Amino acid sequence: MSKLAITFVFLALFLSLSPLQATLDLSGFCAPKCQARCAKASVVDRCLKYCGICCVECKCVPSGTYGNKHECPCYRDKLSKKGKPKCP
Repeated sequence: MSKLAITFVFLALFLSLSPLQATLDLSGFCAPKCQARCAKASVVDRCLKYCGICCVECKCVPSGTYGNKHECPCYRDKLSKKGKPKCP
């Protein structure tokens, strides 16, 4: 393999692990909070994924299964690429 191909493979691997790492950090603080937050979600796995990403970055999760985002402004203000709320 050429150096360019090897570099591309490592770059792709690194970029693919970033969201995974955020999800893996759910243990301890984030996991129980996100499980409670996503308990009534229609798509639980997606809710847990984005809640986990937001929790790791913001270090908080609003209480309850919906709303209460005023409790965590960072969580409330995160937007997706499309400009919609990122965090469930």
